[in-house]
Amino acid sequence: MNKINQLFENSKEKKLLSLYFCAGSPTLEGTADVILAMQRKGIAMVEVGIPFSDPLADGPVIQSAATKALKNGMTLSKLFSQLEAIKDQVEIPLVLMGYLNPILHYGIEAFCQRCVKAGVSGAIIPDLPFDDYLNLVKPIADQYDLRIIMLITPETSEERIRFIDDHTDGFIYMVSSASITGTQKSFDDQKQAYFRKINAMNLRNPRMIGFGISNAQTLKAAQDNAAGAIIGSKFVSLLDEAQGDAEKALDTLFEALQL
Repeated sequence: MNKINQLFENSKEKKLLSLYFCAGSPTLEGTADVILAMQRKGIAMVEVGIPFSDPLADGPVIQSAATKALKNGMTLSKLFSQLEAIKDQVEIPLVLMGYLNPILHYGIEAFCQRCVKAGVSGAIIPDLPFDDYLNLVKPIADQYDLRIIMLITPETSEERIRFIDDHTDGFIYMVSSASITGTQKSFDDQKQAYFRKINAMNLRNPRMIGFGISNAQTLKAAQDNAAGAIIGSKFVSLLDEAQGDAEKALDTLFEALQL
């Protein structure tokens, strides 16, 4: 069974925490250390960012990390090599998150093949049009048992959400707001209403809420309304401040989240 499906199957009563970091930032060779530190600390799933020069959905923190990673020399091929080196040590699901351009340049089938070889269970491609996902990407990804995770936002129609739910597997990435990534102190009434609305739809796929989670309050709100939460910008900032010391960054994050 795909590790993503296995995670949610085995954790139906547990509120999950997934973390994102950008491969190659703050150090080129830090990918393995960060992933293994997350695993030791009990993180349920890791999103590994593929750095790109024009990350449209990302706020300044992740944009800065991507710029640093590219300057450090990170490439998709190098990332795959780093992941392959620790494949046998990693038990938690790994999800690559990156934009369509580098993946198309690499080749969709070659990308899926290499994901399997590197122990990657899924991919999030924020700028992948859904029609292209259905017609071009999904048939190839399915051959390799790779989950392509789609995003929904407060602006996604109920009809579209149900269509996504019917044609995807793994989980749905529920973006807390239609803005770019970044931290928030709390989720306002409008966002809470959005969470309740999606909850009431009784979707087939589990959901993970991301964008804006940085403290105990936003973490609890996300975990109360979905299978779990995804934290990106807050951890990327802490990892940079800790100069790549993942253990230190995780300890500081857990303090902020009151875990």
